[in-house]
Amino acid sequence: MATLFDTYDLSGLLLKNRVVMAPMTRARAPGYVPNAEMVRYYGQRASAGLIVTEGTPISREGNGFVDCPGIWSDEQIAGWATVTDRVHDLGGSIFTQIWHVGRMSHVSLQEGGKAPVSATTQQAEHSAAFGYNANGQADFVTASKPHALSTTEAERVIDDFARAAANAAEAGFDGVEVHGANGYLVEQFINGAVNDRTDRFGGDSVENRARFALEVVDACIAELGASRVGIRLSPFGRLHDLGDFDGEEETFLYLARELGKRNIAYVHIMDQASRGAPAMPEGFLAKFREAYNGTLILAGGLDKAKAGELIDAGLIDLAAFGAPFVSNPDLVERFRHDWPVAEPDKSLFYGGDARGYTDYKPYTAA
Repeated sequence: MATLFDTYDLSGLLLKNRVVMAPMTRARAPGYVPNAEMVRYYGQRASAGLIVTEGTPISREGNGFVDCPGIWSDEQIAGWATVTDRVHDLGGSIFTQIWHVGRMSHVSLQEGGKAPVSATTQQAEHSAAFGYNANGQADFVTASKPHALSTTEAERVIDDFARAAANAAEAGFDGVEVHGANGYLVEQFINGAVNDRTDRFGGDSVENRARFALEVVDACIAELGASRVGIRLSPFGRLHDLGDFDGEEETFLYLARELGKRNIAYVHIMDQASRGAPAMPEGFLAKFREAYNGTLILAGGLDKAKAGELIDAGLIDLAAFGAPFVSNPDLVERFRHDWPVAEPDKSLFYGGDARGYTDYKPYTAA
């Protein structure tokens, strides 16, 4: 019987348990550079079997959030190296989630006030980026109308992902997770309701709409090797103005098979039901598991009991937790001993100082 607390061989990287700290935007990096408070934050949570960092923009263009740490400059690489050193010193493992938000950005975040880029010119009119308002203050603002990447420009962004992967290795990360979920750029190509292109990255063809995601993965593999590359997907996701489309299940099962052929480190599925979106259809996880023969991580609304059941049933290999890790730096030990799990202060999720970030305490009986 497999449990949350068993060790796990992740493509040669031995994890001390099967608990994953999910990526969570925290916006605590002024100037987009990792800092000492981030070192403390990730170090506090190094008892997780695997940490996946907050989304880390691959370029200024790929950013959609004030004060998110990037990985495109030497200064950022050096900052992240202090984080990875701390996690490794504490016996932890850490991947970084490399991220391009696509149309989920705002002109105030783009160099020279340019339009964000996407697979499409369709604006996400009902979704917000975290940019600067008319008064120059950090605020949630409606995502700007995007510029549709040309074929050549899309290929350039794939190169940007590869460069970010190389930078991650220089910063000491154990690997990278391509952010292909939650309505950001990679999923803007995957989703048939958004992708209205007519080139090799679009159209009605499942293969064409999946091509951008797979070429990003291939480019990262070329830099790091397959064992150091994962990807996050959100099948049937509706965040950030995504719509349903014909062949949706077929699309994600095609991706499952193709990713399995590449022997990557893992696929990380985000079930958006915990974010207010419709849940994945009944039985889909089992279909994905059958189609994909590698390590499978699931995130979204899990607790200890549900995670344990899914691992024991063989439906997943690793269980990822987001918000519980915010307020419980010692989450693994709380699970192990059935100690109470503290609720986070959601008003302190984004931006600010140490409050709601590094000031949550480990459990004590007192």
